[in-house]
Amino acid sequence: MILKLFLSFLLTALPALAQSTELLARADTQMVMPSAEPTLAEHLEITKVLVHKGERRLYLLSGDKKVRSYRISLGDNPVGHKLYEGDKRTPEGDYLLDWRNANSDFYKSIHISYPSPSDREQAEAWGLSPGGSIMIHGLPNDAGDLAFAFAGLDWTEGCIAVTNEEMDEIWALVDNGTPIRILP
Repeated sequence: MILKLFLSFLLTALPALAQSTELLARADTQMVMPSAEPTLAEHLEITKVLVHKGERRLYLLSGDKKVRSYRISLGDNPVGHKLYEGDKRTPEGDYLLDWRNANSDFYKSIHISYPSPSDREQAEAWGLSPGGSIMIHGLPNDAGDLAFAFAGLDWTEGCIAVTNEEMDEIWALVDNGTPIRILP
């Protein structure tokens, strides 16, 4: 019985083994590449970005499901909604991720559509500029060997920062026009 099973296995395995041997023999003359695996971006459709400032977390959502989570750094003065340029706060509310910059002063950046008309109106009522250029970005391009020192600190001027590796993933998964909600 065991011999019969073994022979049956050999008969089914031999064609695949012969094909593998043939591919190896051809590898000397031509490159044989396996079919490419689907990328992470092909598996996920990110419909929204959610930021919880108090938790220091950024989530990528597909529908209502959180599919990715990242530890973030915020501005030096993180509590409260951004009121004016230079307050070192990250805005709160609903915005869009509307454009990106691969050559920014930080490792890649995706722009948040701050200020909204109400943000602009509020700042101007105080006689101030609301500011702008609020982004999700990686580390400063000149961080070099000191990149580790940024982890866990609030160091931006009001932007949302992640590691460079995380920024690569966010960059690949999030399209321009994706809504972002920033909560306290």
